[in-house]
Amino acid sequence: MEVRRRYPVGTQTFSVLRENGFLYIDKTEYVYRMTHSDSNYLFLSRPRRFGKSLLVSTLHSYFEGRRELFQGLAIEKLETEWNRHPVLHFDMSMAKHVDKEQLESMLDFQLRAYETQYALKQDVSGLNNRLANLIRQACKQSGKQVVVLIDEYDAPLLDVVHEETDLPALRDVMRNFYSPLKACDPYLRFVFLTGITKFSQLSIFSELNNVSNISMHPDYAALCGISEEELREQMRPDVALLAEPLGMDEEDALARLKEMYDGYHFCWPSPDIYNPYSLLSAFSNWKIASYWFGSGTPTFLIEMLRKYALGPAQLGQPMEAQEEDFDAPTETMHSIMPLLYQSGYVTMKGKDPDFQTYTLGIPNKEVRLGLMRSLVPYYLTADTRQTSVAIVSMARALRRNDMEGCLREIQAFLSTVPYCDNTDYEGHYQQVLYIIFSLLGAYADVEVHTPRGRVDVVMCSENTLYLIELKLGKDAGAAMEQINLKDYAERFALCSLPIVKVGISFDREKRTIADWKIEPGIAIR
Repeated sequence: MEVRRRYPVGTQTFSVLRENGFLYIDKTEYVYRMTHSDSNYLFLSRPRRFGKSLLVSTLHSYFEGRRELFQGLAIEKLETEWNRHPVLHFDMSMAKHVDKEQLESMLDFQLRAYETQYALKQDVSGLNNRLANLIRQACKQSGKQVVVLIDEYDAPLLDVVHEETDLPALRDVMRNFYSPLKACDPYLRFVFLTGITKFSQLSIFSELNNVSNISMHPDYAALCGISEEELREQMRPDVALLAEPLGMDEEDALARLKEMYDGYHFCWPSPDIYNPYSLLSAFSNWKIASYWFGSGTPTFLIEMLRKYALGPAQLGQPMEAQEEDFDAPTETMHSIMPLLYQSGYVTMKGKDPDFQTYTLGIPNKEVRLGLMRSLVPYYLTADTRQTSVAIVSMARALRRNDMEGCLREIQAFLSTVPYCDNTDYEGHYQQVLYIIFSLLGAYADVEVHTPRGRVDVVMCSENTLYLIELKLGKDAGAAMEQINLKDYAERFALCSLPIVKVGISFDREKRTIADWKIEPGIAIR
């Protein structure tokens, strides 16, 4: 059996990867392109754990002239000079969940290390003045222009983006720190920033107006992440090794990986991009599972979903946006769409060239399931173990085409869910069923239009299409009567699956299913 390669799960330092035999998907052609582009000030937005820090580290090694690390990579044939520049590398991820004083302390800590390196006396006050002094001193000592790399520039702000008290104070600190970059232009060879969101009122995007945002540039579509081509060409042996313990052939394994981790597009058209953290974790653990979402759902995302009253079903629907919407300032946005896109929870799925609009949707199964699980505490219960056990029971029933058994499991589960506010309307139970069916791995949609009305919930399992009508405080017979009276099944007559009609009544007092009716529909094959 072929020996597995070492996968850099959580390893973000380029030199460590290259010196210790880790798998490295060659992105150095992009590095050369970036560092020889028309602009020396670049910004890249990508979701968390998408390889931004590794890219910054690669740039660090490149500008330090460490040619030996790049042997056998694409850039070796492109670069001829390998000039060494002083590099100031700031990692803002060190300042997550901090207040103003802690943020200033972290910046002081990073500045102090470089001031010691360049024998710079700390006779200047102010974070901005110290950074300007440091850039000039590094340039003077080395005789070379300075490179400034700022990784996760927005990390200190993300957890307070939904707040009106802490955000301005932290934003002012960051604005002050970044402000010298424009004035120091003669001393700078290259400035690169990564992040998730765009905070317009930081000086980096308001005063420093020569920053080129390459986040949606087609030349950099596959700069971070792993493309379909890279997976099939550079990781084929890894796919074969993964397939064996899973009892699959290579093509089945590729299909499972694609369903779970693929689907990202950062421009249109774009190659298919896989989430690198999840993909490499699957190879490392010999298991296809949810890794990216399991590594932490940002608190700010849940808070913003609640702020914009975006329910689970709406989150799963296709969204439409114009190009300028993607770049909307985070702190002044009127829609959650830019944040969902920048954070990686929705991605481009298509484009209408006539009207220059984009269709957005959830990229893959991992994100869909993760989003639904993260919303369970707000719609169902905080008891994740209870939810997991109940979902397994429902899934088993659904796999047997036993909708009656599935509804019994839902009824029993909901009867144990603690009371919560805002449940006395049918829409709440639509959202509940949407979450449950999504967690079962089924396709679900709500308020689906037909010629004579709208179906409350449409759910498609592996082998059956279910048309579901809900009633609150009325019996299930009334729900079934509406399905038949408005002939909802006609809308799906050309569906290749059997159609089953389901009327469900919810009890206002018990807040669970009261009764149901199930009837076969008619499918024209």
